[in-house]
Amino acid sequence: MSDRLQVFTGNANRPLAQAIANQLGTKLGEATVGAYRNGETRVSVDESVRGADVFVVQSTCHPVNHHLMELLIMIDAIKRASASRITAVIPYYGYAKQEKKSRPREPITAKLVADLLQVAGANRILTCDLHAPAIEGFFNIPVDHLQGRRLLADRCRELDLPHPVVVAPDAGRVGWAVEMRNRMGDHADLAIIAKQRPTADKAFAVEMVGDVRGKTALLIDDVIMTGGTLVAAAEMLLNRGASAVYACATHAAFAPGTRALLEKSPFTKVLVSDTVPLLSDGVEESYKIEVSTLAHLFAEAIVHIHEDRSVSALFRG
Repeated sequence: MSDRLQVFTGNANRPLAQAIANQLGTKLGEATVGAYRNGETRVSVDESVRGADVFVVQSTCHPVNHHLMELLIMIDAIKRASASRITAVIPYYGYAKQEKKSRPREPITAKLVADLLQVAGANRILTCDLHAPAIEGFFNIPVDHLQGRRLLADRCRELDLPHPVVVAPDAGRVGWAVEMRNRMGDHADLAIIAKQRPTADKAFAVEMVGDVRGKTALLIDDVIMTGGTLVAAAEMLLNRGASAVYACATHAAFAPGTRALLEKSPFTKVLVSDTVPLLSDGVEESYKIEVSTLAHLFAEAIVHIHEDRSVSALFRG
């Protein structure tokens, strides 16, 4: 393994990539990532990577297909330029919701994306708060799975919410809710919302287990896309007597209109990370959405990988 560490990025989340490079005390690698006039992605690596340990930072966020192609082509270009090792740093892993077949004749697109990354030439994956941990098993190369939610939990604890109750929006997030409650202290309670999903992009709450009356509810999830289900859950919590409702999610993978919806919602505050850049969406200034950076977490993980040290050591305690 070369001692030379290099960091490159596409156009998905350049501010996060720059922040990671700053934490590492290095500069972003020189590369041209654009498009030909016919719409095809054009990539040119403008400095030598021969024998280097290269990290390519690229969230596969909106527009997902475009940013995924940028990542794949960058990996291919760097592989052909004789890099020693290529780690795809994917703060937000797109297509993660399609990790299983819910009905006949559906694809498992998260597995397809894993195959594409490996065929392109990635030797390792570094990602954060996957929608389904089973996605790690789709790869035949090492996967380091960071826990950005822990840093968000620490931020929630700093807010010192009065009489907090952590709310899982569905059964799949109960484990996260328990983890969040434990990190916030013994005074936090737990509640669980049961919901139904009539279509792929729509869900609605049907019942809740737990008491939120007179308490500050903290809804947690891995990703916010349309925001509609989350807002409906907030309204249910307020109707059940919650004094205030906060939301916390790692990935702000907002669809058009989501940011404006959240700004007008009954949430007191919505806490997210910077794995996905916020769409402006016509909203000039954010009053309810607070963004915490995970740049230092990714930078530490990159150093550990480069030096062949344990990444799981970052999450002890």
